[in-house]
Amino acid sequence: MSYLSDNYVEETRFGLWFLRSYTWQYRVLRVAIDDLSSLFSEPLPSNPVLLDAGCGQGKSFKHLQQTFMPGRLIGVDADPHSLNQSREEAVYQGIAVELIGSDCATLAVPDASVDLLFCHQTFHHLVEQEKTLAEFYRVLKPGGYLLFAESTEAYIDTWVIRWLFRHPMHVQKSAAQYLEMIRRQGFEFGPQNVSYPYLWWSRAKDLGLLERLGLRQPKPFGQREETLVNVVARKPLKGGV
Repeated sequence: MSYLSDNYVEETRFGLWFLRSYTWQYRVLRVAIDDLSSLFSEPLPSNPVLLDAGCGQGKSFKHLQQTFMPGRLIGVDADPHSLNQSREEAVYQGIAVELIGSDCATLAVPDASVDLLFCHQTFHHLVEQEKTLAEFYRVLKPGGYLLFAESTEAYIDTWVIRWLFRHPMHVQKSAAQYLEMIRRQGFEFGPQNVSYPYLWWSRAKDLGLLERLGLRQPKPFGQREETLVNVVARKPLKGGV
């Protein structure tokens, strides 16, 4: 298949199946969107232009529509097959979505035209991360928000994830490194805008099996290497594109 990115890392068959699953839609996507919506320090924008960067098969559209009620919803992905499935999902859900075939590092979106940019479990698939983050900053309006939800290297670099999925391993980062990258780009956020979900599926090595069997106690915050990080980061009102 011809992908719309020179650096695209092709997903496994299992990975493509998982992105259609109930678990992905309701235990991963919906949970992340609910958490991100709770991290805003200000009221949510009204009728926002919302861009879903790496929309995949469109399973986020329903939850984004219900939570943020966008006036305009844009989906971007570099996989033509996934875009076709996103189109079918949008029709099935009765949601108007503008779909763009593009690498996230070269968004075909005007400067300062987006209110909310949703990037969920996409960034660890991308090779040109610095360039992508600069694009996110460019397309957001002053005062716009990046909704960033990501798995960290501590999770991606485990045997079970390496076995089931495909990722560019040389670009994986810790939670602290992702947050520093976002801040270095110029985004603003405080501790109240960041969360570190500790969900069963995000447990490194055993997906929480030993904890569910009562054979291990979960490590408290501050005593574990975080496997997930969510942040709502704002582009400053002043400072231009």
